[in-house]
Amino acid sequence: MTASHQNAEIVVKPVDGKNGRAEFVDLGRAFSDRLEHFVPQLRSEQLELVNPDKNPFFSHARAQLFIAYRGRNPVGRISAHIDELALEMPTAQGFGPGTGLFGYFDAEDAQIANALLAAAEQWLRNEGMSRSLGPISMSIWEEPGLLVKGQDHAPMIMMGHHPAHYAAWIEAAGYARAQTLFTYDLDVSKEFPPLVERIVKSGERNKRINVRRVVKSRWDEEVEIVLSILNDAWSDNWGFVPFTPEEVAYAGKKLKPLIHEELNMIAEVDGRPVAFMLTFPDINHVLARSKGKLFPFGWISMLKWLRKPMGSGMRVPLMGVLKEMHNTRLASQLAFMMISKIQSEARSKFGSKRGEIGWILEDNQGMVAIADTIQSRVNREYAIYERALV
Repeated sequence: MTASHQNAEIVVKPVDGKNGRAEFVDLGRAFSDRLEHFVPQLRSEQLELVNPDKNPFFSHARAQLFIAYRGRNPVGRISAHIDELALEMPTAQGFGPGTGLFGYFDAEDAQIANALLAAAEQWLRNEGMSRSLGPISMSIWEEPGLLVKGQDHAPMIMMGHHPAHYAAWIEAAGYARAQTLFTYDLDVSKEFPPLVERIVKSGERNKRINVRRVVKSRWDEEVEIVLSILNDAWSDNWGFVPFTPEEVAYAGKKLKPLIHEELNMIAEVDGRPVAFMLTFPDINHVLARSKGKLFPFGWISMLKWLRKPMGSGMRVPLMGVLKEMHNTRLASQLAFMMISKIQSEARSKFGSKRGEIGWILEDNQGMVAIADTIQSRVNREYAIYERALV
């Protein structure tokens, strides 16, 4: 970087419309391309997430995208957004009245980082917000948090990947950590400890319990079951915002190609669905080879992989047990039974050797205990920061 370039004025501009969104996404891709272990994602998917006409998140949210320029050169980006449903949540659960969000944070240096955060904060103030929380890109259900530990290996499907120095820049701007999220790495090739095996076998003898695969031929119905459990199970969690019917339909359509019945479970007690566990094969395995492009030949590899993702790592992004069963032995038993079935299928039918569970909130004692019991280990840590807007 030349001295004249370094001394050029920094200007942060709001962008919108098709061309503005494309510049915003492409700038983020350019930053990501510099990172070791980063896996390029599909550009079309990234464009859709920031398009109010495509992403149903915007049915209850509004946003402003910003790009920072030094001279004529784009040198950073950020989003500022407000989720109306998040404003209705109890303050003790992380959001609540007055809480605005920032996300999609990338910057060349600390000076640009300050300028971007200041622009996002001013937009939030103008919209009546009194607190800034982030990075969350864009919904809490998409990519929450900044990667602060785990840059030494590639992210799995739907996981953010950021340089370590971003944390220092955000903290230097007056932000404090509000929440920490973990992912846990699991060696799928190993058997679970004897304690887990005993718990699983006990559950298998209980005639009231039925752990079944999802049925893809009635996928829409299964999605409704899963999301109804999720909205109940997670309703007291930090950062919870309920899924809307439009988001349920959108997520179901997006996820269906990744669904293999053997890897996704619903647990029933007395015939009633009470718990679920979703597992996605790591599509980043293919995207890394195609460099995030479907054409000219990437789509062939993608179709073959979707049919049989052999050797792929597996990620468990979501699981839940109805709230009425929280803190009971049955809840833990159902979780271990679903994990055991999925591990067995991933290993025997797909040749998987590695899995990831997460995100898991650091204060989610039940899930942390389950992760510890199956001898998984924390391999990635994400931070969400907050700052009062005074």
